[in-house]
Amino acid sequence: MAKRDYYVVLEVNQNASDTEIKKAYRKLALKCHPDKNPGDKRAEERFKELSEAYAVLSDGQKRALYDQYGHAGVDQQGGFSSGGFGGTPFEDIFGDIFGDIFGSGGGGGRRGGGRRGDDLRYNLTITFEDAAFGLETKIQVPRHQPCETCKGSGAKPGTSPETCQTCSGNGQVRFQQGFFSLTRTCPDCNGEGKRINDPCKDCRGTGLIRGQKTLSLKIPPGVESGNRLKMSGEGEPGSKGAPPGDLYIVITVKIHTIFHREGNDLICEIPISFPQAAMGCELEAPTLEGKVKLKVPAGTQSGKIFKLAGKGIPVLQGYGRGDELIIVRVETPTSLTSRQKELLEEFAKEAGEDIHPMGKSFFDKVKELFD
Repeated sequence: MAKRDYYVVLEVNQNASDTEIKKAYRKLALKCHPDKNPGDKRAEERFKELSEAYAVLSDGQKRALYDQYGHAGVDQQGGFSSGGFGGTPFEDIFGDIFGDIFGSGGGGGRRGGGRRGDDLRYNLTITFEDAAFGLETKIQVPRHQPCETCKGSGAKPGTSPETCQTCSGNGQVRFQQGFFSLTRTCPDCNGEGKRINDPCKDCRGTGLIRGQKTLSLKIPPGVESGNRLKMSGEGEPGSKGAPPGDLYIVITVKIHTIFHREGNDLICEIPISFPQAAMGCELEAPTLEGKVKLKVPAGTQSGKIFKLAGKGIPVLQGYGRGDELIIVRVETPTSLTSRQKELLEEFAKEAGEDIHPMGKSFFDKVKELFD
């Protein structure tokens, strides 16, 4: 059976926020959870379908792939199986959502388990040339880092966290609700299993302080505005030994004064005068790598396109380059001296109908249309 659209499965629209997606999954998954529907195969399949949809749409990178390519974009990276979804254990998905339902304050989760660090976004503006040919640079990313005073423990130097008496260090407490025996995050230690009675004055017991990290960044040739570069593990640190989040660099390319881009082709418009177009000329055409000679033949019309093969934008993460397309625009003088007018009138009389060969053909067609 073909997979249903993940947005349809979760009953949300494609522009739904992360919070809306999580809320929708929580509501629907609670209804058809296997523990509430023992022996009901349809409910079990529905729950698996919901979990698969949530695992994709709750992950920014997987969601972007799904939005662009559909199921084909995530089948290899996010295929659902009994072992988990896209490297995310099923119990993590379950704990993240249902911890908020049955617990107090959300996914503190399993004993001793930590929370993965948040992903970060860094907006980087680069020049048109750097986007075309690539760039190696350094960036400073504001983020949290382990407190040097307490070495990340959160406790005042010379002291250490103590085992929580409420949960005996488990981080969870059990209680009975109807037919269910439920586990929730310990309300006294928030799932940590330990309590800090004398917190560090610098980090106030969090174990983290705000700082900056300098990172070396290599931007590949061919990027354009909107492209994202991922630096794994360079996001916010995780808690209790959990892995850090990722850093996403979002590229914005400055507008160039004479070039613009269409795919991998480079577009440049060059103005020429009427005498140059009529008699032909040789121009110095600009490229991203300097100037080249361009021969404009006599009789060139405005809008004529000349192609400079291989002078365009490199293919991103591929081979080869696009072309540069030179568009010539014939300019009409906006002010003439008396002598210039005389010469043009003399030229018009001498040229006769040949003064605009394309116009003659056009008006012949108009005449045929109305005769």
